[in-house]
Amino acid sequence: MPGVVPQNPKIYHIVHVDRLASIIAKRGLLCDAVMENRTGSGTNIGLKNIKSRRLNEYKLQSHPDLFVGQCVPFYFCPRSVMLYMYHMNNHPDLTYKGGQGPIVHLEADLHEVVNWANQNEKRWAFTLSNAGSSYFEDRAELEKLNELDWQVIAANMWSGKQDKKQAEFLIENSLPWELVSRIGVKSRDVYSQVNTILQDAKHKPHGEIKPNWYY
Repeated sequence: MPGVVPQNPKIYHIVHVDRLASIIAKRGLLCDAVMENRTGSGTNIGLKNIKSRRLNEYKLQSHPDLFVGQCVPFYFCPRSVMLYMYHMNNHPDLTYKGGQGPIVHLEADLHEVVNWANQNEKRWAFTLSNAGSSYFEDRAELEKLNELDWQVIAANMWSGKQDKKQAEFLIENSLPWELVSRIGVKSRDVYSQVNTILQDAKHKPHGEIKPNWYY
């Protein structure tokens, strides 16, 4: 039901599997504002027009000088609306055409991330709906997590409710690789690719084949 907050909420960032090595080399996830000035390696799965608005137009009410694009974004669920877009492969602004198969979910614990952010003076917030739209609201107090529509967030059927399904957690600038606790993949082939990439990494998140995280 809306307002019933999970006991240990998790957050999820999706990337193409071929970006994992670069993320590990950079020691974590970096926001778009940082990445636009760097040469990244791997496949970009984002929508350029939405990224531009998040970088140049959309700011957080809870931190008025902070653009959405200056934060690393996470969803509160796997099997996101964006993943469905990759699965359908029919969005007019989508340049990535590789489908959902190579996309991996990077999972972190919300409270661990917030604790790290507070200790390291990194601002954070969460949005009640899609932060890629012009009308989202955001909050920066954990006590207000009950304002999220957790029922829709957890639902597999979300037609007409995709904005609430796409509620986001945003953390300023970066997230250390060590805070990624699990990697969910669609197939054994991608699972093997992830294990190969993780061989020389000091921090090795637990990997799982999670077909129910996909369409």
